Amino acid sequence: METKNINIPAHGSNVLRADIPAEYKWHVQDIYADEAAWQAACAEFKALLPQLEALKGSITSAQGLYNALHLQDKMSQMLDKLYAYPRLQQDADNTDQHLQAIAGEAEALAAAFSSANSFIEPEMLGLGKEKVAAMLAELPELAEYKFYVENLLRITDHILSADKEAIFAQSRLATGTAASAFRSLVSADMEFPPITDGEGKPAIVSEGNYMLNMTSPDRELRKNSFRGLMGTYHKYRNTLATTLTGSARTAYFYASVHNYKDTLESCLAEDNIPTSLYDGLIQTVHDNFAPLHEYIQLKKDVLGYDEFHPYDLYMPLSKAADSFACTFPEACAKVEEALAPLGEDYIATLHKGLTEGWIDIYENKGKRSGAYSWGVYGVHPFVLLNYQQRYSSISTLAHEMGHALHSYYSSMNQTYVNSEYTIFCAEVASTTNENLLLEYTLQRANDEQKIYLLNQFLEAVRTTVYRQVQFAEFEKFIHGEITAGRSLQAEKLENYWLESNRQYYGPALTVDQELASEWSRIPHFYTPFYVYKYATGYSAATAFSSAILSGAPDAVEKYLGFLKAGGSDYSLNILKNAGVDLNTPQPVTVTLQKFA
Repeated sequence: METKNINIPAHGSNVLRADIPAEYKWHVQDIYADEAAWQAACAEFKALLPQLEALKGSITSAQGLYNALHLQDKMSQMLDKLYAYPRLQQDADNTDQHLQAIAGEAEALAAAFSSANSFIEPEMLGLGKEKVAAMLAELPELAEYKFYVENLLRITDHILSADKEAIFAQSRLATGTAASAFRSLVSADMEFPPITDGEGKPAIVSEGNYMLNMTSPDRELRKNSFRGLMGTYHKYRNTLATTLTGSARTAYFYASVHNYKDTLESCLAEDNIPTSLYDGLIQTVHDNFAPLHEYIQLKKDVLGYDEFHPYDLYMPLSKAADSFACTFPEACAKVEEALAPLGEDYIATLHKGLTEGWIDIYENKGKRSGAYSWGVYGVHPFVLLNYQQRYSSISTLAHEMGHALHSYYSSMNQTYVNSEYTIFCAEVASTTNENLLLEYTLQRANDEQKIYLLNQFLEAVRTTVYRQVQFAEFEKFIHGEITAGRSLQAEKLENYWLESNRQYYGPALTVDQELASEWSRIPHFYTPFYVYKYATGYSAATAFSSAILSGAPDAVEKYLGFLKAGGSDYSLNILKNAGVDLNTPQPVTVTLQKFA
């Protein structure tokens, strides 16, 4: 990519969205040309709702089943676009009241759709497994729904009568308030205090630049950023404990009314994952605490600190970080070169995504923090970044484009109903890209840079395996409290969090009281039992990237087969077919042994 004469736009937590040049924003107009087109699509969607509801009671034959599934499919595709259009824009600017309003309209359409199609699954399952199987065999057009239907039949005992499912569908709009309140508070209303750096100069802390500050060699800046951010969350701790309680109670309500023992069983059943895998993952990490304790002691010794604090955790062991600083176009070029082992077709698609409006690049006021990829079937994926000139941002770019190309390949090779890969598989492609970038960069690094990069690997295992399993264990605790009929008081959560950090990081870490508020800033806790998949995904990715780089027979073909499979089979089967078996603790154990 051309990198000369690049004008880097002003960006940051105080720059208005309107002041970011268009070429650095994602092309939401690829979904709808403008809001008028979106409103017209909303009207078209609303007109189909009575048609869908009119099919109630008609699932008595193979043709009746196909008619219902086909219309549901068509409307679901429409809804994906109707919802993405305002939500992507809202995430790019949470201060815009109008975007909040139209995002609310889209959520109302989603609730109406859930209500309108709620009869389909209960009616179909009410026919019994044998009759449904006969229908699938009778009508060739039903072939694309085979896995979807068989997967539903697997959870027959957890689907209620049509009228009950309709009520629960209608309730989701009301019960999603806790997560929405958390997002609004953190993205729009929460203001972080002004801070100073080690020279006493004014500095800024925000969710968007927090990690940049945490990797700064300026220890005073790190400490003040840590205290400023955590202190702000601490002020809202009772509100945030309440939103988390609301979210967890909602999850338990839906789990219990659908005949699951608890929220854990309910969430894992979705991907056909046994709860023993979850418990085994936590146990495997507990069995491997010693290397993490040694790593923290090593960091403390190398940095020469009398006390090692939470704000020192992300401090690199090398000063080579700045040597990787590059513009966004240069980062794109590096990622393309690093992923070349995945083949020409992959790279051509990647280049298209990097240059044709898939990505929203820079931070602005009101923009959601962090990064994500959002696949829109029939359009293309969209990637949100808050790009900073550092290695971790280059790695984030590779990571999110891994998600994006997973979405792209699955949508190009699967029908809509089979295109959506599970969250269990979601982190595999992204982390494979990260690993390939790391290995590529290592080969071209000097000794000081190698120390930095190896530290990056150790940090990746610490944050993606150890830290995410720590989160997973915290989730098991909070949902256990809710199952037992208790609420989540802020003080209880803070005490648990401090003790958890002592256990995971060992005696070398001085656990500051401010760390007690960290649980309250983790958005993933509003999607129950999600984070453990980072750890299993990282382990699968380690296996894939090792096979690809070592030139194992058919490694690239198997990996691309994994990307193209989408959601056409159970996650564990898709991975096993591609050469990675997560039914055993071996992939996780191997990853932690490599860390050791």
